[in-house]
Amino acid sequence: MSLFGGLKVYVCSCFGITERQVRERAAAGAVTPRQIASECKAGTDCGSCVRRIQCILGRARPSAAPLAPQAPATSVAPAALDAVGAAGRAPGPG
Repeated sequence: MSLFGGLKVYVCSCFGITERQVRERAAAGAVTPRQIASECKAGTDCGSCVRRIQCILGRARPSAAPLAPQAPATSVAPAALDAVGAAGRAPGPG
């Protein structure tokens, strides 16, 4: 079901493909944006709809999620920061 009730929600404006059409193709067995594209051409022109198609297919990675676990930040000695900062500092008082 569309997030917008009975309204036509266009996923691909280049070819006039609606969310409903993408979902129908997914229900018929398409599991990748490439398979959707081969069925209805959505995603083959400007490409701006590919992420939306991925979301409809349940294949999108949340954009805020990190790609890999992040290592904890390490502290840097203040003297090391002074040495780095001095190299790029403009001449002047101080």
